Amino acid sequence: MISPKYLTFLIMASSLIGAPAPIRADTRDLEILGWVENAQLLNPAIALKAKLDTGAETSSLDAEVIKKFRKDGKRWVRFRISDRDNGQEYIIVRERVRTSYVVQHDGSTQRRPVVEMSVCIADRVIHTEVNLIDRSEFIYPLLLGRSALEFFALVDPGNTFLSEPVCEPETADAGAGG
Repeated sequence: MISPKYLTFLIMASSLIGAPAPIRADTRDLEILGWVENAQLLNPAIALKAKLDTGAETSSLDAEVIKKFRKDGKRWVRFRISDRDNGQEYIIVRERVRTSYVVQHDGSTQRRPVVEMSVCIADRVIHTEVNLIDRSEFIYPLLLGRSALEFFALVDPGNTFLSEPVCEPETADAGAGG
């Protein structure tokens, strides 16, 4: 015979198994965005198209001539980004936050330096980590993953370009350089 306490425990436990995750109370405050949106890097201000990819944890930025170096005991990275609309090139210097190891489709692992960048999307400025990689073969130079989107956006996979970046320009960014 099963005791009433144990039966209550079993009923409560079974109700938790397979239960959907609770919806966050603040979902009304989330911006609905399409799976592709116009965005703008800040410092330097570069307009670009961003793929919003909830299947990716981290974000990636199209960068070339990526050079890691140390200065004053800190790890830094210098890289070039290009404005695909007008061809202008920018040399950016940022402190390297960490190195990520990204597993490729073929199973190999790729090491990528990670820096923090400020990105304007819709009416929000997000400060997010991006790994640097040559994305010139991809349509979208910026990929925003879950960690960049989770606190402000819901992604509608059936739509694109639901917003325009409208953020005040940042006046100073100690990591920018050239």
